[in-house]
Amino acid sequence: MPFKTSLPETGTWRLNIAIGTCVPLAYRPQTMRNVLFLFNHDAGHQVAHLAGTAAATARLYPEIACTIACATPAIRERLDTLIPGGDARRLEWVDLTLPLWARAIAAVFDRVLPSSRLLRLRLHRQMFAHSDVVVSTERTCLRVKRHLRREEVPLFVILPHGAGDRSVSYHPDFARFDSVLVAGEKVVDQMVEHGVDRGRLVVVGYPKFETVDLDSQPDFFGNGRPTFVYNPHFDPHLSSWYDCGPDLLRWFASKDGQHFNCIFAPHVMLFRKTLHISPEYKTSRRRPDVPAEALAAANILIDVDGLRLFDMSYMLAADAYIGDVSSQIYEFLARPRPAFFLDCRDGPDPRDEKWLMFRRAGP
Repeated sequence: MPFKTSLPETGTWRLNIAIGTCVPLAYRPQTMRNVLFLFNHDAGHQVAHLAGTAAATARLYPEIACTIACATPAIRERLDTLIPGGDARRLEWVDLTLPLWARAIAAVFDRVLPSSRLLRLRLHRQMFAHSDVVVSTERTCLRVKRHLRREEVPLFVILPHGAGDRSVSYHPDFARFDSVLVAGEKVVDQMVEHGVDRGRLVVVGYPKFETVDLDSQPDFFGNGRPTFVYNPHFDPHLSSWYDCGPDLLRWFASKDGQHFNCIFAPHVMLFRKTLHISPEYKTSRRRPDVPAEALAAANILIDVDGLRLFDMSYMLAADAYIGDVSSQIYEFLARPRPAFFLDCRDGPDPRDEKWLMFRRAGP
């Protein structure tokens, strides 16, 4: 597909950048010189959703100064695996690692607030003031507006990580972005219903797929048995882990369960905390640990914080999926196979039942 600039009737220019599809970014032509790709998170699960787009922009538009700002050494390591060397050299790299005093302060509050993320924004506010466009996978970046003069505020673009169906995925903050880049019309409809202006929504597909070999089938066991991947979410109201997850792993470790393999690949945030709080559902729960039987079982692979949680290795390796509300079901369904969903609540909750569309993605 050709890449070009166009002038819509609104008078707002759009720059088309892409990985496989055209990704429009609204901008002011007289000042469009600096694009900041922001990776301000505490884990690496969002990186692959934006890394390829940053690389493509730097490669296709050398006249634009493209900067990648990353929060932690682990995120930088992940970016290094996803962005080819030639593209990496076209990018300017900024390390957002907090100084020791700031880390000490943030650590006190990180269990209940994204304190580290907010401190990085404040300490690097001049970086944002010198940018024309900021592209991010999460909403926290908008907070930096509080620390900038009006004339310094850049345009903000979000490419949401994942394509999940939880109602909490659609926050009013999305309406505050200048452009929202989404995976498909399903997400467009959901965003519009939540009050996002249709004119700000652009369908770009799922950029993470551009960095993954979807035909690969890793074999982590080598025993020829059917393999399930169990992928529980962290939300204490919706996740299956709190009530039945440990028992599920105990079953796989049992005599009957030995006929199968199980990859335990939870949402990476599940094991980042012991106590999880859901502001939307006004509930909190203590996370159970992995049972000893599962840790000792040869037919169970347990990974709660490894890089393979992010690169789709486990989703591509499994013959079937077990989960609850994680958007990784859409990554699993890139190659359709059986999926099973666990709902451990007392009954359906009308607040989110209509959003769980992935449960109707097949027979």
